[in-house]
Amino acid sequence: MAAAVPFCREAGEGPTVVCLHSNASHSGQWRGFQDRLADRFHVVAVDGYGAGKSPEWPGPGGPTLADEVSLLAPVLARASTPAFLVGHSYGAAVALKAALLHPGRFAGVAVYEPTLFELVDQRSPPPNDADGIRAAVAAAMACLARQDEDGAARCFIDFWMGAGAWERMPAERKPAMAHSVRHVEHWARALTTEPATQADLRALTMPVLCMAGERSPRSSLGVMEVLLTALPQPRELRFAKLSHMAPVTHPEPVNAAIDEFLESLVR
Repeated sequence: MAAAVPFCREAGEGPTVVCLHSNASHSGQWRGFQDRLADRFHVVAVDGYGAGKSPEWPGPGGPTLADEVSLLAPVLARASTPAFLVGHSYGAAVALKAALLHPGRFAGVAVYEPTLFELVDQRSPPPNDADGIRAAVAAAMACLARQDEDGAARCFIDFWMGAGAWERMPAERKPAMAHSVRHVEHWARALTTEPATQADLRALTMPVLCMAGERSPRSSLGVMEVLLTALPQPRELRFAKLSHMAPVTHPEPVNAAIDEFLESLVR
């Protein structure tokens, strides 16, 4: 069987920056970031499995984070050496996994609230900070069992963006997002069974920009706390009044911070 090829949006020339999107999103969330950096970097935004224009996962059970990294193979094959990684939420978890699987390949990683919930469970068994996302996933899966994609999307989006966020979302954006949430069980499995440990993360000796919103759920902030103690060179940045979806809802300050981080590494 031929290897899957992801859909990519590309802009600019220079050192390669690979951008990975959040759940229920696609590479288009990085358009503004690409426009900002295109005069200095080759920015490649990738659709993950089952997102945007990339193929669906071909096997049973959904992809692991390692499988998502394997999908990036053609992108990494033509990327500069070294390259950089940027990720948000699930995409940030994939970015860290890519750095672990390709030692020495990346000169820097910028992540906004990676959802590596297994790290929280490794630190302390439930009940813990990951209880909130577990409850949201269970509620979404119950809706899907009733063939209620809209209800599942409401459970998932409202957890990350606050109560009522789904109702306030523009109607034209809802169908594609509701359809994507059918993958919620697979996303949760990948993030809660990821075998990477704090000891593994200590091998990531490149600078890692760890970004978070002060209004984000405890589930993702708990992951950030683990990362900040495990990574050798973390650079912490908290955004006042912003939450987990800030790279989508308030991209300017987030994009500016990533831009400054990358510039500091290529000077």
